[in-house]
Amino acid sequence: MKRFFNWLFPHPAMTLLLAIVWIILQKDLSYGMAVFGLILGIIIPRATAVWWPDRPQGFRIGKVIAYVILVLWDILIANIQVAWIVLTRPNSKLRPAWIIIPLDLREPEAISILAGTITLTPGTVSADMSSSGSCLLVHALDAPDPDAIRDDIKQRYETRLKEIFV
Repeated sequence: MKRFFNWLFPHPAMTLLLAIVWIILQKDLSYGMAVFGLILGIIIPRATAVWWPDRPQGFRIGKVIAYVILVLWDILIANIQVAWIVLTRPNSKLRPAWIIIPLDLREPEAISILAGTITLTPGTVSADMSSSGSCLLVHALDAPDPDAIRDDIKQRYETRLKEIFV
């Protein structure tokens, strides 16, 4: 049964995303359009599966939801912190830093999500990745302790991403 499910839904997240996008793009929400969106969501990933040989074999949806909530919370808090820094601290008092983050993640999708998370969070930007894929270069707007920021990113995001991608 699991083998059939993996064959039918080679990329379940893509299936869900395509179905949701199809439904959103329609003028009217109807069962017919929802079913058609689901059919497209099944056919397109199935037809393109041959070009994704190294796709993740699975992920934990509950952990994904928890991760999204954490990231949204961190974006909210970081917006407030960056606004406070911009409004109250002169440029001469800022301590920007380039931080190298060694990666334990190996899946390209997980690394992309980590880099995107870092960039989405105000005050930090993912700037580059080593050619071996073992390190990520991050710029921080204000980093009094770059090592603490590195450890926070690894503990807060990378650890959770390792739990999501099985």
